[in-house]
Amino acid sequence: MKDIWLIIIIYLVAVNLFGLILMGVDKSRAKRRKWRIPEATLFLVAVIGGSLGSIAGMYIFRHKTKHWYFVIGMPAILAIQVITAAVLYFAPLNLFFM
Repeated sequence: MKDIWLIIIIYLVAVNLFGLILMGVDKSRAKRRKWRIPEATLFLVAVIGGSLGSIAGMYIFRHKTKHWYFVIGMPAILAIQVITAAVLYFAPLNLFFM
């Protein structure tokens, strides 16, 4: 069981660091008027677990903070993830498929 938690923690650290870096890279590319990272990709990284890193990147790099769908969407994704994790942790579902 400890191995599973370790894998989950490593995954979350990695995907959040990736989200943070993506925001920084996209901001840098925006300043230099280069090819940008699609907004769908930024949201996808948040949905797969990188929401906290993406939110941190938004405010550290002051990137996408004027877009309401990022300002509202990223915290909404994080809230859904936290609620889902709490439900799964505190009220695990034991489903047996026959």
